[in-house]
Amino acid sequence: MNFKDLGLSEEILRSINEKGYQEPTEIQNKAIPHILMGRDILGCAQTGTGKTGSFVMPLVEILNTGKSKSRMPRSLILAPTRELAMQVSEEFNFINKYTKLQMALLIGGVSFTEQDTKLAKGVDVLVATPGRLLDHIDRGKVIIKEVKLLIIDEADRMLDMGFIPDIIKINKLLPRIRQTLFFSATLSKEIRNIGKDLLINPKEVTITPNLSTSENIESYFIKFKNRKKIENLISLIEVEKIKNAVIFCNKKRDIETVNASLIKNKFKTVCLHGDMDQSSRIKSLDDFKKGSVQILIASDVAARGIDVDGLSHVFNYDVPNNPEDYVHRVGRTGRAGKKGKAFTICEDKDEKNILSIENLIKNKIEIIDFEEINLENDKVDNKKVLSKDKEKINPQKKHRTKFLPIENYINFKESGKIPDFLN
Repeated sequence: MNFKDLGLSEEILRSINEKGYQEPTEIQNKAIPHILMGRDILGCAQTGTGKTGSFVMPLVEILNTGKSKSRMPRSLILAPTRELAMQVSEEFNFINKYTKLQMALLIGGVSFTEQDTKLAKGVDVLVATPGRLLDHIDRGKVIIKEVKLLIIDEADRMLDMGFIPDIIKINKLLPRIRQTLFFSATLSKEIRNIGKDLLINPKEVTITPNLSTSENIESYFIKFKNRKKIENLISLIEVEKIKNAVIFCNKKRDIETVNASLIKNKFKTVCLHGDMDQSSRIKSLDDFKKGSVQILIASDVAARGIDVDGLSHVFNYDVPNNPEDYVHRVGRTGRAGKKGKAFTICEDKDEKNILSIENLIKNKIEIIDFEEINLENDKVDNKKVLSKDKEKINPQKKHRTKFLPIENYINFKESGKIPDFLN
């Protein structure tokens, strides 16, 4: 099936073509026809599957064939973070290129005056974080009683960040008779229960319900024997000859340390973390997306909000404490059918976290000694070392290992006696 078969207009097809999309992703194939039919959607899709396009494309199609009312937005898209809201607004601007719909982005860190001016002119689409939207509603600047299409993106992240009470409050201000699209990376019992209060006879669309890493990503866990962690990271970056990369750190103080070291070694970098003001965060993302800088060093606050075409590499300065964070981090590369690489620096103490990640993605991850691949001045041999382990590291196409509970292995190991069936 191609995009034309989905029932999209010529204007949208033209913008899709210029964007470079070749054919619909699985989530787009399954969701768009039902959305155009007016069905509520309960969607489950991991990052990098084309989820944003799956609701933005039909949204533009539906609104473009209807009529707007003065100062009454017809649709509302809620995202949990500023970065995600910005990502959705960028996708909307691409798809809306040849239509005349108006959109307002309501996020914190931007002056109310600028957003008020946009709202006063009248908009068809609101893209907002819950807190900022409620601020505008409380100030009497936004009326949402005419919203006919509600989209909630990254519902599981909304739950994690404590935004569900805000969602419930917003829902009470919306008309009961409307179309609702509810998307989440996971469909836990809590998420389903929240969906029941928002959706009417929804069509469930599920893509890869269990979190996993894309087959387009070559994943490596790298163990350093010495304590020169930053120096070894820089050597690894130089070996790879990256196009662009994101380095994720567990601790904010490590972000500044890594950034200073990279700048000292002539790399062009920017930082992104929760302690930065909004204008600085926007500028960092903008510089990185434009290619003004080569490396972005970030905390998990931005893990789901970074969407850069053709990102070649992801580096984890530490093994994430939460296995789902690993999936979202490495999912920044290998998107839209392109290849990518992910390197995670690990130590002996990370064994339990690594086992948790393997258990989540249902795949064994090969751990490689850094000294084995860091062959000085021999880049060709480095590539051979990495590629020879590729089948071990990425066995998705072969078989999935059945993993036993992590605690069993850890407990037996600590006792010094590991049964054969656990090895």
